[in-house]
Amino acid sequence: MTTLSRRRRLFAVAAMTLLASAVAIAAGTGPANANSAIKVGNSSAQAFNFLPLGIGIEQKFYEANGVDVTEIDLGGSAKLHQAMIAGAIDLGLGAGTDIQFAVKGAPEKAVGAIAITPALFGVIVPYNSPIKKLSDLKGKRIGISTVGSLTQWLAFQIAKKEDWDPHSFTFVTDGSEYTPQLAALETNAIDAQISGAALGWNLELQKKGRLLAPASEWVGAFLQNVVFASDDIVKKDPSAVRGFLKGWLEAVAYMGSHKAETIAFARTKDHFVEEVEEKQYANVMPSFSKDGTFPPAAVAPVKESFVDLGILPTEPDMAKYMTEEFLPGHP
Repeated sequence: MTTLSRRRRLFAVAAMTLLASAVAIAAGTGPANANSAIKVGNSSAQAFNFLPLGIGIEQKFYEANGVDVTEIDLGGSAKLHQAMIAGAIDLGLGAGTDIQFAVKGAPEKAVGAIAITPALFGVIVPYNSPIKKLSDLKGKRIGISTVGSLTQWLAFQIAKKEDWDPHSFTFVTDGSEYTPQLAALETNAIDAQISGAALGWNLELQKKGRLLAPASEWVGAFLQNVVFASDDIVKKDPSAVRGFLKGWLEAVAYMGSHKAETIAFARTKDHFVEEVEEKQYANVMPSFSKDGTFPPAAVAPVKESFVDLGILPTEPDMAKYMTEEFLPGHP
């Protein structure tokens, strides 16, 4: 073969390789579209604990770890897990008590811890309410997000602390968003609301409500929030689960070192004044898990909560419904 023939053959091979690459890219299989596209459900768009989702998207932490995330706001745990069962979302951000859905057969598993103390929450009363301390809540109407929720369990813990029958409360379900909760307080449909402590601080500035007590006054370590992954995404694309969790933890670290930026972002979600957001940042940031693992001391009361709430007759084996295998540093 002549030198000229060799050159023509090499040129033809190179041209074919370039053409194949162009076809792959156009088909979405090449490097230009290498990231996995996933849908992540959010049970409360206003919750500070879930800010790493939006911040991670904005700062491209997920993209850098191989996943393109679409955030879907669902407004409540029940809707979140219905969407998971229906296959409408791949991952979800919910409460530790939501592990009950997996125990009951939902095709999902908890794959990472978000917050390991209930620092986000508190009990809020109307501004001029005669209720001045937790012991004044006996027999009152308490607003909670939904029956069997973390907020109801927190109310049960008040009763336990005060040595009351938890069923002495009258529970009023008013969702996980602040607008209906505020409406319930303002119309005297409830005497108190279990919600974000920051809502209480914000209402106090407006003389519409006040924080009676933060949850830290009556609850210790508790797996407040977790990341759930559907069985389907775990089976089909485990690398996407790993990429998301890595991006999530990077977003948490970013929030810890970028206070001003985090507060500014939080205000776009909950619309609280900066003074309140400063308090929320100081109160909630220490509760974030830095590695996503499930501390036994925080998991134990979640198991107890299932019995307390009447969801299960006995405490489940949590190892069946939780895994750390997708977290950074795990094989």
